[in-house]
Amino acid sequence: MADLFIKQAKQYSEGRPTYPQQLFDFIASNTPSHDLAWDVGTGSGQAAQSLANYYKNVIATDTSPKQLEFAAKLPNITYRCTSATMSPNELREKVGSESSFDLVTIAQAMHWFDLPTFYQQVKCVLKKPDGVIAAWCYTTPEVNPSVDSLFEIFYTVGAGPYWEPARKLVDQKYETIDFPFEPIDGLEHNGPFRFNSEKVMDLEGYFTYLRSWSAYQTAREKGVELLTDSVVEDFTRAWNEDGKLQKIVTYPVYLRIGKVGSSI
Repeated sequence: MADLFIKQAKQYSEGRPTYPQQLFDFIASNTPSHDLAWDVGTGSGQAAQSLANYYKNVIATDTSPKQLEFAAKLPNITYRCTSATMSPNELREKVGSESSFDLVTIAQAMHWFDLPTFYQQVKCVLKKPDGVIAAWCYTTPEVNPSVDSLFEIFYTVGAGPYWEPARKLVDQKYETIDFPFEPIDGLEHNGPFRFNSEKVMDLEGYFTYLRSWSAYQTAREKGVELLTDSVVEDFTRAWNEDGKLQKIVTYPVYLRIGKVGSSI
């Protein structure tokens, strides 16, 4: 699925929201040790940069070298490009050894994965029994009633035919995604837990986010421009009706979090 994002890697880097500090505070507070984290499907490194504030070292991997070009370089983050289906040898060489990680994170990416294979890798590298896996997604942005009503039509009717089936797992807030991990001590369940990501955007930034969608790229490859002149005009009218060029855009974030337990 990485190919869906390669052509718009720059737009992805610029247009996607960052994740709230409260999310990382929550994850870190539920991780017994903070030595080593693996951020899988790191893209342009949004989550990895935040993890670097909490964990001594972060291994951040992606299957797209183009995405990694836009990742911010920090001294305690190591970026590595991997194949989509890593062999045990590649897992050891590019990620790490068995039972060596305190945390595995997946931000807005796990719905693309071959989950049975991926979960075997997670169970291999996490420390037993308290190593933590945290996977989250964000759903559709919230601006105001006028913009949001247009967005709903654009998302479901315009872009709808071009979304991959896996997108439904995001629409369902990761409630239905397979997640075979125990609740962390002190938590009653393994999620989803809701957080909010807020980003100040102007209309062009909003359009950049829309153009970063995999559905937008798929449509273009089929010769369809989703942001037609009439669609842009409608969004422009709705965006400007309150006279404010910049707006706070809220992205609901939904987290699944659990511990590996004694699984092998």
